[in-house]
Amino acid sequence: MRHFLAAFQFLTIIPVPGNRQPSREELEQSLPYYPLVGLIIGALLAIMDAGLRHLFPALLTSVILVITLPVISGGLHYDGLADTADGFLSHRSPEQMLQIMKDSRTGPMGVMAIVAVFIFKVAAFAAVAAPLRWWILLLTPPAAYCALMLNIVLLPYMRKEGLGGMHAARRFSQCTWGTAALLLGGGWLAGGSFGLAAVAAALITGLLLALYTRRKIGGYTGDTLGAVYEIASIMPALVAAAWGCGGMAT
Repeated sequence: MRHFLAAFQFLTIIPVPGNRQPSREELEQSLPYYPLVGLIIGALLAIMDAGLRHLFPALLTSVILVITLPVISGGLHYDGLADTADGFLSHRSPEQMLQIMKDSRTGPMGVMAIVAVFIFKVAAFAAVAAPLRWWILLLTPPAAYCALMLNIVLLPYMRKEGLGGMHAARRFSQCTWGTAALLLGGGWLAGGSFGLAAVAAALITGLLLALYTRRKIGGYTGDTLGAVYEIASIMPALVAAAWGCGGMAT
């Protein structure tokens, strides 16, 4: 329970009982609970969606949901996305990219990345057919966190210090692949082959981003993990939207 609460406190701004600060050891051991925290966030989104759709059209509801996500996380992942875009799109050496990413200021590429991801999420969520929305919203955060975990177990950590290095040890490898299998099974149970494809899209995106990150800077940082989460979280809704446009959604 301590490790789950540590993950919950790190990934959200929602108060927990006692509200004490988790120790570094608790944070280091909290990685396996990231998808569970994501599942709680997904359930909150699904409940919000069910209520808001009685008041607003799908587009406005989707805007509210997409705004809710960074509010819950305190902007943690958007910050990483912006820093990663500033570094990776600077066309500098890996060492210079890492230095740029460490700068707390957000450059034009970072702003563009945030805007692009926000628009993609809103458009994708709004395009998901109503019968599919609840479980797409439910499974998207845990699938994105699993994509993040894949980067941690596949890549070396590239900084000497920092929050991203808490989980640099490979001891979570079996847990990560097991979580991926559980999420794929959950997608299959929720939506058959379509559900499997929606979850797989997020995980495959995580793997592709791991390859891209290795090529750019040799490994991961806390910032690249935020970018992985944000980009992977687009994919389930994108698959759902494409599936619906193809006439296969019910």
